[in-house]
Amino acid sequence: MTIRFRPLDPLKDAELLHAWVTHPKAAFWMMQDATLDDVVREYTAFAANPHHQAFIGLVDEQPAILMERYDPAHLELVGLYDPLPGDVGMHFLVAPSDTPVHGFTRRVITAVMAELFDDPATARVVVEPDVSNKAVHALNEVVGFVPEREIQKPEKRALLSFCTRAQFEAAVGVTI
Repeated sequence: MTIRFRPLDPLKDAELLHAWVTHPKAAFWMMQDATLDDVVREYTAFAANPHHQAFIGLVDEQPAILMERYDPAHLELVGLYDPLPGDVGMHFLVAPSDTPVHGFTRRVITAVMAELFDDPATARVVVEPDVSNKAVHALNEVVGFVPEREIQKPEKRALLSFCTRAQFEAAVGVTI
């Protein structure tokens, strides 16, 4: 299985994204009631923001992942923690599937983290999943994330967690 990432095109990818973010399995994405126009508007705004990038992950050349990277000094976590140089915020979503593959999501988050750390400027990845999303907390720990504390964001209670390059490499047994 090969995984690669390409920049998201808000217009061309809108229908695909809409199906993913409104699916019941994407409840933590908080876009359950989004219209196609809402998705276009949201990702067009992301594309225009210099502190946010979105990507489609291709698994064996088939779209299967949404990955977002952002600068937490400017978005999402402003005022909620003290960012360090090289901090990169991350969100990811695996496309819903009727035929789940054992270990797939773990391979996806490993590929997402490798992609982020492929940039030498990335020193640490920051995540803030909903405190009740226990599945993602466990998955984050598998790739080296260490929870720091709960924080209150406008839209949710979140578990602020960090993963340095060294923690990721130790967790997955690779050197980036």
